[in-house]
Amino acid sequence: MRIAVISASARQPDFIRAGFDEYARRFGGGIQLDLVEIPLPKRTRTAALERLITQEGERMLAAVPAGARVIALDERGRGWSTIELAGRLEVWLAAAAPVALLIGGPDGLAPACRERAEERWALSALTLPHGLVRVVVAEALYRAMSVLKGHPYHRA
Repeated sequence: MRIAVISASARQPDFIRAGFDEYARRFGGGIQLDLVEIPLPKRTRTAALERLITQEGERMLAAVPAGARVIALDERGRGWSTIELAGRLEVWLAAAAPVALLIGGPDGLAPACRERAEERWALSALTLPHGLVRVVVAEALYRAMSVLKGHPYHRA
């Protein structure tokens, strides 16, 4: 099963890539965690923000694997505990279809992405940097997988 983290963002610091890669590397058992970076359109003082967000959304949706379950990372979504995420991951694994997790750019997620999403996941009430979101998502998925496997990484 493939889980694609699709993120609209500019180039991220090396520590962000290293953090994501560390958790992605830990997955096994037929799960592949991939990062798909969607370059941000150039922002200028005269650029129409709504148009830029729409463009980001179109690019993100074009990167969604065929037949994928789409989950929007959205501050207006529902927060999931690790155990709840593990339950969702178990359902996703049973369906054996790809999963696409959408992380919007600095101005938020395009309305088309929210509409396409089957679920909305709020990581926190905090505003998090977009690069850090991908690391938190990768770690949360790895921890949820450890719950399913009975691995001691999760000790709650």
